[in-house]
Amino acid sequence: MQVTTPLSDALARYLDLTTQQMKFTAENIANVDTPGYKTKGFDFEQEFARQLDLSEVSKQVGVQGQEVDGLVSRPDGNNVSMDREGVQMAKAQLQFKLGVQLLKNEYSTVMSAIHAEAK
Repeated sequence: MQVTTPLSDALARYLDLTTQQMKFTAENIANVDTPGYKTKGFDFEQEFARQLDLSEVSKQVGVQGQEVDGLVSRPDGNNVSMDREGVQMAKAQLQFKLGVQLLKNEYSTVMSAIHAEAK
């Protein structure tokens, strides 16, 4: 039996998006020396808000990365910045840790409620 709450469902979506952000960052880093490669990413806050508004069925669709605007390209056409990607990875790691902690707190609250009923 799986116990979910509206908050735990939202936190699961948050963690999925954080994981997706880390995948885009890893892909960008892997292609730092690929001529013509353009940095990919997505607007995390906007996508999270969209995910919260969608029906359960629609939430199963993955995030499509888009080319990030406003980055400076090198002469070979590649615009991956290791400084930017390092910041993005650190941000995603902090978001993931926050999401895990909030999810642990939510399940702790649910378990407390279950045990309170048993007493």
